[in-house]
Amino acid sequence: MPSAEVPVFIYALMLHGLIGGLDVFVNHELLARLPRQPWSGPEQRMHSAREVLFCAIFMSLAWFEWHGAAVWWLALLYLAEVLVTARDAVIEGDTRVLPTPERVLHLLLFMNLGALLVLVGQAALGWHALPNAVVPTDYGWASRVLGAMGIGALVWAVRDGVGALKNAVVPAQGK
Repeated sequence: MPSAEVPVFIYALMLHGLIGGLDVFVNHELLARLPRQPWSGPEQRMHSAREVLFCAIFMSLAWFEWHGAAVWWLALLYLAEVLVTARDAVIEGDTRVLPTPERVLHLLLFMNLGALLVLVGQAALGWHALPNAVVPTDYGWASRVLGAMGIGALVWAVRDGVGALKNAVVPAQGK
């Protein structure tokens, strides 16, 4: 299959993966050291859920177009992402003071998520008008980058999920 032209939403999705990865490595691992914090179970549970969702989003948009009623799969993924993000923001605000770099990266992630919702939503409107099908696609290097991001998100989801279980029942750190 020849490579398709890379749509703008794919670039926005790759940007989201880069900003999200930076947030995980700098803020969660280096600054907050979340896996080592006994109070971090609820937050890590939300992070694990988000990483599973982004694995599905990365893979779903890297390799497929979702035509007709199949487009509701994408709507479900993004609705779940918005709900998980909202819950995570509450948990983080209740359990710890976020360092400035984390607050800035979260702002960038929220802004980019809004752009993604618009851009993917535009593609989804067009796809919804087509006959029901899940159509394989290949954006060349961009599909491969998103595929790697999807695998990375899944690996980190398992890591955060294990951390959430390990740190499941402990009082909050307090502010």
